[in-house]
Amino acid sequence: MKGADFIRAIRKIGKARNVPVVFEPRHGKGSHGRLYYGDRFTTVKDRRKEIGEGLLNAMLAQLGLSKQDLE
Repeated sequence: MKGADFIRAIRKIGKARNVPVVFEPRHGKGSHGRLYYGDRFTTVKDRRKEIGEGLLNAMLAQLGLSKQDLE
């Protein structure tokens, strides 16, 4: 899953659960940005590159979500 796909998936989950989702590209260095899911957030690396399995799990945990939520 690429960074842009991850952001899109979290926005879809947020819309379904009525949770505000905001991506702020300024809150990161270089191509990184901060993705807010309600009052939780995670840092998304380059939106054009693949997210590794371990990083994906860590990002979901920071947002309080699981892999099943992405399906």
